Amino acid sequence: MCRSIKTLRPPVLPEEATEEEIRAAALQYVRKVSGFRSPAAHNREVFDEAVETITQATAALLNGLEIRGASRAS
Repeated sequence: MCRSIKTLRPPVLPEEATEEEIRAAALQYVRKVSGFRSPAAHNREVFDEAVETITQATAALLNGLEIRGASRAS
């Protein structure tokens, strides 16, 4: 488990996660799964694509979650 990835939803965060926080979590995940902190040039494209895909999936997840006791802002 990536222990340095923090929870990005209320009530853990007082506000919605920023795009920067979501991207940082995605980058940390890809680094952990791939075993590369910084990939070699021949792996850079697939590494960056994975970060982008996970960033988008994480944003969609956070946007779709319903947190009990919290009002949803549209």
